[in-house]
Amino acid sequence: MSSLSVSLRAALRSPLLPFWLVVALLPFGRSAELGTALCLFGTVMLFLRFPHALQQHEGARCLLLILAGYVGAALISSFDAVAPGKSWATVAGLLRFAPLGLYACFALRRVPRVRTMYFAVAAVIALWALDAWVQALTGWSLGGHAEAERISGIFGADNLKLGPTLAVLSPFALWAARERWGARVMWLVAVLLLGPVLLAGARAAWLCYGLVVLAFAWREAGSFRRFALFGVGAAAVLALAGAIAWQTSLRFHARMERTVAAFGGSEQGVDVALSGRLDIWHASLRMAAAHPFNGVGVRGFRYAYPQYAPANDHFVVGESCGAGEGACHAHQIVLEVLTETGAIGLALWLAALVVALRYWRRAGAAARAQAFPVTVALGVMLFPLNTHLAFYSAWWGLLFAWLLGLWCAALGALPDQEVSA
Repeated sequence: MSSLSVSLRAALRSPLLPFWLVVALLPFGRSAELGTALCLFGTVMLFLRFPHALQQHEGARCLLLILAGYVGAALISSFDAVAPGKSWATVAGLLRFAPLGLYACFALRRVPRVRTMYFAVAAVIALWALDAWVQALTGWSLGGHAEAERISGIFGADNLKLGPTLAVLSPFALWAARERWGARVMWLVAVLLLGPVLLAGARAAWLCYGLVVLAFAWREAGSFRRFALFGVGAAAVLALAGAIAWQTSLRFHARMERTVAAFGGSEQGVDVALSGRLDIWHASLRMAAAHPFNGVGVRGFRYAYPQYAPANDHFVVGESCGAGEGACHAHQIVLEVLTETGAIGLALWLAALVVALRYWRRAGAAARAQAFPVTVALGVMLFPLNTHLAFYSAWWGLLFAWLLGLWCAALGALPDQEVSA
């Protein structure tokens, strides 16, 4: 009992705890900001003790450059925003991402700590997946009763983010299984995660998870022939899992019925399959054309939407985000950046991408291998040929910034013997 209490006290004193809390508390809304606040405090204390610490960590400097593009796009969009109060408040909120990422860069300065963080995140994913399976089988989970069309797991029926979050963070679970038990267990874990991702009903998550599996398959295959053989096998497993879910889950059946509407050959069918996103994208293009330079202002999409949507648009009539408003966001990362921050914002995002790619290339093969799971997570999150949650929202933006901080930290982490006291 005493050894258990000692281990618990050691875990609570670990410098990794504040950063880990951000992702561990994601299902509980604003509670995740507890970890952000602790990281802010830790970063302030670091720079009070070591004012020149930034000069010794290339990853931390790279993080700030990338965030400069992300936050700078929002800042420039706010000067003539359609909802200036909302835009300026969003910009102010984005500033918390800098200390969050800096904390990661210095707290995870050593490779063993990066690996520990990966395993800790994998444990969170395992809990979420187990809870989701319980809900799929019984209708109940730690988050309560399942939503009518999909399972919601620990996130709850009023917060349908289980699918996207599981898909984006699944590389950590696959990596941990591979490191601990080998490739066979890794693929078993991949199959076990497939069920909750499918039944959560977010088709964007299906694509994300497919990309994750392909990335790990490419890494394991070692040759194009073995990768192609894996692709055939994976397609068979996916078809079998989909067929079973279609016949046994009313929720999955409803999502698939909506999905196959896209193959009817009509624009209306495609729009039904995309849950009305085709209308949102048409309005987004008109909005971007009307505000080409710095957009309508970050998080101002919903306020500008009624002006560019048809009079009978169901997002406006249905008051999906509030009285007199329309769709909440563009549901696609490129359109979100173009509509809310304009061409200037898109240019800043692309500049940040160039900075990130240059840092990734300079890091070396060993560092890139160490950062593989978080690189895959960021890659599928940002994959442009998909639908997306809002990257400037408080929740999805926080997860994006958390992954970005971990990525910069993982690429810059050093073996113990290379870290100065």
